[in-house]
This record gives sequence, structure tokens and C-alpha cells, in this order.
Amino acid sequence: MDVLTGILVLNKPKGMTSHDCVSAVRKLAKTKKVGHTGTLDPEVTGVLPLCLGKATKIAQFLTEKEKEYIAEVTLGFATTTEDQSGQVVEEKPVQEAPPERVVVDVLNRFTGELEQTPPMFSAVKVKGKRLYEWAREGIEIERPSRRVVIHHLELLRYDQGLPYPTIRFRVRCSKGTYVRTLGVDIGRTLGYPAHLSSLVRTKSGPFSLEQSVTLDEVKTWSSADWPKRLYPLDAALTAYPKVELEKEMIKRVKHGQTIRLNYRVEKGELYRVYDPHGQFIALYYAAQPTLLKPKKVLFT
Repeated sequence: MDVLTGILVLNKPKGMTSHDCVSAVRKLAKTKKVGHTGTLDPEVTGVLPLCLGKATKIAQFLTEKEKEYIAEVTLGFATTTEDQSGQVVEEKPVQEAPPERVVVDVLNRFTGELEQTPPMFSAVKVKGKRLYEWAREGIEIERPSRRVVIHHLELLRYDQGLPYPTIRFRVRCSKGTYVRTLGVDIGRTLGYPAHLSSLVRTKSGPFSLEQSVTLDEVKTWSSADWPKRLYPLDAALTAYPKVELEKEMIKRVKHGQTIRLNYRVEKGELYRVYDPHGQFIALYYAAQPTLLKPKKVLFT
């Protein structure tokens, strides 16, 4: 099989780490160059774009894009991990479920820019070790808070069944958002310990759950299927405007050289660069309104 290049939009199964998925796809695709675009916890399912071959060069641009999830929070008890996989550390069964209007009001309070402290069971590095490594040693350490943005938050279903009501919601958020922590904070604001009982990532950048394939489906692919089933690199970069250049300029692009345009573009913006045949070649940024500098040269 030739070296594969493209993006596999995987529907990550429950119980596997993102690295497990990368390892499985390396074996199935018979290629070493595979990378993921942002870690999903083992208990989380849903959209996990994997970059194969030269697509690994653009993984960082996918990681930076906003994500969308459908989450379920259970009120009444909290866990060590902030999700259903942890041990119960606090319990307060709900005697009278908060009215739905109160739940909606609380969700509205969590839209916009927020400050979050990463949970101890997370992959953030502090003092040379990942937080989950400290947590497994029984050590809780101070960790830096981060600014995140909740672009959209809506109630999908509210089950008031006692003593553990559940709140299902859709959230669209910036990179680095811990939906586990968001769920716990929502519960606290309602006056109860809480944990995230379910989480599905429905979108990652431009890719949606409808575009994803399961690992079981991938296992059925022949070597001829792989190139046809992967998304091209520029499918991940549709948020950036397109620039088509003449053949002589494309030669300069392939050598990673600066390009002077005879028209104006938006300074500071990233641009997808194409040759006259519509082939995606590189990602450039506008250093000046008529000057493009290389960000990533993908095809030479």
C-alpha cells in the first residue's frame, strides 16, 4: 500500500483511549504516520479526527477548532474523576428536583467566557507530570486555571426522576474546555454534587458525527478502500479562505518562499493555496495585505 495521506473521521468507541485508536488505525492502515487531533477520555465516544501521512502536519489546526458535545449530568453525587468512572466522594440525594426554568437559567449563566480549573484526572502537565499521574499517587496539587469560551449551551432533556435527576444538554465550546468540569459546576450552581454520566463529541472543527465511521467499519476496508474513504487535507481547513496562484508562483510556494500578490488580502489571515489545477499545496498567512508567507507547505 502506498503511503496514505488524509483524514479519517473516527467515531471513537467507549473504553478506548485516543492513543489506542491511533495504534489500531496504524495497524489497519499499515502506516506509522498517524496522529489524533485532541484527546478524548476513554469513557467518551464520538468524533475523533485522525491524521494520516502528510495530514499530521495540519493536526494542530484541527485541534484549535471549536468542538460540540452532547452531555448528560447526574445530580446527587460527585466522583473523583468528575465522570461515572470515578469513586463517589460526595453524595446528597435530591429530595425535590429543581424546576426546569431554574435549570435553563443556570445553563444560560454558563455561556460566554469562563475560567476553568482542570480536573486532577486530566492529561494537563504540571511540574513535569500529567495531572492524572499525580492523582493516581493520591496527591492533589495546585493547577493553573484557563480561560475557555462556551459559544452555545442548550437543554435537550431534563429527567426529574428522584433521587438522581439528569440534565442532557448540547454544548459548543472552545478547545481546552473540560465538559466534565462544566457539568460539575452546573450541578454545584443548582445546589447539588454532580458528575458527568455521559458524553458524546458530535463535532470537531468542520467534521460531524454523521461523517464518522466506526472502528468495526474500518476493519472491513481493503487496501483499495483506504484512499477513497479518507478526507483530503483541505477538508479540515475550510474555515480559511482560498487563494489560487499561477504556475510560476506555485514553484515558489513549493520551495517555501514568500509570495507577493497583485491584489489585497486580509492581513493576519491564513489562506489555503491552490495551483491552477485546483490542487491544494500549502497553508500561507498574510504578513501584509499583499504579502503571503509560508505556514505549512504540504505538497512539493
